[in-house]
Amino acid sequence: MVRVAVLFEYPTLYGGERSMLAAIEAIDRTVVEVVAIGPEEGLLADALRHRQIEHVGLQVFDKHMQRLPRDQIVPALAERVKSVKPDVLHANSLSMSVLTGLLELPVPRVGHLRDIISLSKNAIRLLNNNDLLIAVSRATRDYHVGHGLEPHKVRVIYNGIDGNAFRSDDQNNELRDELGLPDDAIVALTVGQIGLRKGLDVVLDAFLAITKKVPGLHFVMVGERSSSKAETIEYEAGLKNTAIEAGLENRVHWLGYRQDVPNLMANATMLVHAAHQEPLGRVLLEATVAGLPIVATDVGGTSEIVQNNVSGRLVPKGDANELAIGISELATNKQLQRQFADAAKIRAEQVFDVQRSAEALLDTWRLFEA
Repeated sequence: MVRVAVLFEYPTLYGGERSMLAAIEAIDRTVVEVVAIGPEEGLLADALRHRQIEHVGLQVFDKHMQRLPRDQIVPALAERVKSVKPDVLHANSLSMSVLTGLLELPVPRVGHLRDIISLSKNAIRLLNNNDLLIAVSRATRDYHVGHGLEPHKVRVIYNGIDGNAFRSDDQNNELRDELGLPDDAIVALTVGQIGLRKGLDVVLDAFLAITKKVPGLHFVMVGERSSSKAETIEYEAGLKNTAIEAGLENRVHWLGYRQDVPNLMANATMLVHAAHQEPLGRVLLEATVAGLPIVATDVGGTSEIVQNNVSGRLVPKGDANELAIGISELATNKQLQRQFADAAKIRAEQVFDVQRSAEALLDTWRLFEA
């Protein structure tokens, strides 16, 4: 049996956390023993307790969600690793993979690359100190190898998705009832953190361009702002002001953080994902198995999930006009909705099944089995 310590950064349950938890649940616990190292409180901690996963606390942020100094985190992490005695330490985010590159312990280290972002030469050096690195998409691997990561250390393992958790045979009207919308309302759903990278301003611009052309269209935003940076606070306020000034407050709906995303997807007409960069968006995987047609920007690993004009519509990033065309075409064409949804389900089953992802992760950990 291999004992794995998984290092989590955030107390939240966003894509990276949910992807790792899904993989752990799919792995045979008779061959792997998992202990989590991460925040003591929050949605992640609750999920770990619910799954009866051993959990050792480590704080990376203070109570104001400001990152603690590196020289404070690393010694605490080293102490936790020594206490749990793992065969391998797996950092579940790029930032945590940089930290494990600083550890001076005789423990094999695996780092998970879930971001496509510019890195300093020092960060690249520290990432290369890990024994193996896992990229969530070919696009993620190619980007970082192109900027200095050692190619032989970086392998691609796609995030997996449990189709049964998101699959629904029939669309229902619970969301429309909640929002007071007519049964025939067209619901364009967007799911993700409120931040500049997600391109919500582009979604709103596209929506403004077609409000008259598609009068039954409603934009539903699921997610919250996690950043306390002034620019992000201003960005969120600007989005909401734009909708109000356009007189669309009754057609743009801000739901905040929700734990019933599968049900929301069963209620929606389409998923709109206008990110400026996306290593491998988990919400896209969820939409494919939920049978929800997708209009998305062609960035990062998105084209590895969505095949343009086969299983969804891909548009250039930052192009509100092309996004508006994609939304409008899909909103008014039920045959195209079914075509995209059916093709996406097939690809999800063939490439992104959670069992396939879990087995690849287990094979990686077993390389370091004691």
